[in-house]
Amino acid sequence: MLARLHLFLLFLDYPTCFPSIHTVAASTSVQLSCIPYDTTGIERIMLAAQGDLQRLLSTYFARPIFVEPVNVDTSPRLRSASPDYPITQSRRVHLVCAGKVTCIATSTVTLTSPVAERLLLDEKFPIGQTIRKLGQCPRFSLLNAETLTVGTKRELRRTYTLETEGFSAEILEVFPDRDMFVRGEAWLLEGQPERDVACARVTENHVKPEWLKISVVH
Repeated sequence: MLARLHLFLLFLDYPTCFPSIHTVAASTSVQLSCIPYDTTGIERIMLAAQGDLQRLLSTYFARPIFVEPVNVDTSPRLRSASPDYPITQSRRVHLVCAGKVTCIATSTVTLTSPVAERLLLDEKFPIGQTIRKLGQCPRFSLLNAETLTVGTKRELRRTYTLETEGFSAEILEVFPDRDMFVRGEAWLLEGQPERDVACARVTENHVKPEWLKISVVH
């Protein structure tokens, strides 16, 4: 029997927006509230991403997505992170594909375990990969989603939280040009020199994603 995925868009006047996922037998229903009425299917998938946005963008563009740090501010690390001694970090990164910024992510992260501290601060894993390395399913709350027009560009934004044992984050993500979800490859290559952008040079500031490593469980 084939599993069926139904995406229902609800327009409710709640201050926060919690995606509701229901699974019954071979049917899965994902309900998103309080998101803009004009969002497309691919945009709703991005809005519902729970720590795996890098993979979704990589799959959409069929290219690696690199994480470029813009600024990072970490509280003093005088002892290992714990519930009694949390370590916080404010960070802004760009998710870059073929030299173009696909998303700007601004985060406030709270670490309360030495494992999460090591993964994020020492081994420099991005947030989504840190959560996967922790091996836990995060609690996800979509707090807000909106569309804005900035100059000639149409932006898509979301604010959400991710929480798991030893780790929590509140994240604002800005997709600077919604045309990327309409034009795809043409948008990505617009204005690029005639070269293989998939083989663009990787600087030491790039953090490589786990490129399309997919496990299929039967």
